[in-house]
Amino acid sequence: MLTYFVVQSFEKTAKGALAAGTPIQVQDEQHAMRLAEKLSRTNAGVIAFSRSGDPASGEYQDATILFSCGMLPALEHEVAIAS
Repeated sequence: MLTYFVVQSFEKTAKGALAAGTPIQVQDEQHAMRLAEKLSRTNAGVIAFSRSGDPASGEYQDATILFSCGMLPALEHEVAIAS
C-alpha cells in the first residue's frame, strides 16, 4: 500500500470563481504541511491531504485532510481528489 501526499492551491479568478492550481505531490506529511502553509500566504485557498491505496488494484482509502486554509470549493462536488 502506498500513501500519496498532495498540496492543492486555489486562486480567485477575475469573475470571483475559484480555479485550481497544479496539484503538487510531496514526499511526506511534514513537507505537505510546510508547503501548504507557505502557499496559503499567496493563494486564495490551499488544502493538503494524504491518500493511501494500492495502485495495482485501484483501491484507495478516503483522503485525509492535513491542512486547509482560505477559500476552498465544496470538495465532494467540485474537486476530484487524487483521481
